[in-house]
Amino acid sequence: MSCILYERNQSTILQASSRTKINMIQSGKIYIRGRTVVFMIIRNEQDLEGLRKIGRIVALAREEMKKEAKPGMTTKELDLIGKKVLDEHGAISAPEKEYDFPGVTCISVNEEVAHGIPGDRVLKEGDLVNVDVSAALDGYYADTGISFVLGEDEAKEKLCQAAVDAFWAAMKKVKAGSKQNQIGRAVSNFAHKNGYNVIQNLTGHGIGLSLHEAPNHILSYFDPMDNALLKDGLVIAVEPFISMKADHIIERGDDGWTFVTPDKSLVAQCEHTVVVTRGEPIILTEV
Repeated sequence: MSCILYERNQSTILQASSRTKINMIQSGKIYIRGRTVVFMIIRNEQDLEGLRKIGRIVALAREEMKKEAKPGMTTKELDLIGKKVLDEHGAISAPEKEYDFPGVTCISVNEEVAHGIPGDRVLKEGDLVNVDVSAALDGYYADTGISFVLGEDEAKEKLCQAAVDAFWAAMKKVKAGSKQNQIGRAVSNFAHKNGYNVIQNLTGHGIGLSLHEAPNHILSYFDPMDNALLKDGLVIAVEPFISMKADHIIERGDDGWTFVTPDKSLVAQCEHTVVVTRGEPIILTEV
């Protein structure tokens, strides 16, 4: 369960914290306007190694699910493939652990954008499938997701590639000292130049010691107020959602979890957990 539903009228945690002495605090908890804010900044090699380990595990699960997904399989059967990988490495599903989500992974198909519940839906040739895998091991968390097409469909494949390319465009802006809103600027600029839109109310987030941490929103569009500076060692999940048409999602309403676009237009996602550095970001969920 990676993305966070974002409402325009709420301030991001890191925006608020930029008016405090957050620069001087290491990983842990701070209190802002009566709220407890958890965030992670890499403290030592043990932290980095722990994150690399869980990052590799969720990446392996993601890739195994993508490889094994076939027409005729149910989304529950696909979820069990991801579960097997996590179990083999001693990792625990983060959405199950933290939110009591009714599945090990999130699997969204076609009109579903995010937080799809694994179940009896049968995959078909030409389906657009998104798998989102987040897990914990030894107190460290990582989160990753990818969209892909079962079989061949040029338009859907192009959309999936656009999500990947938008992610890498964002990575050029992930550097200590850069403004957080440059990530969203890079994503939206890429999308619009290529004839796509971005989902504005699904966002990335901080991660590391729990699934969702500060900053609680990594936007996919430029917001001049989202001007907090990225900190060296900050751990974030960056996940552009690239859309063929819609710019926002809604709850489908039948299960309390699944998000769809209002017009049922298709959306693709690419997500990785990354560490901000003074140079190039460290991608923890590549294989």
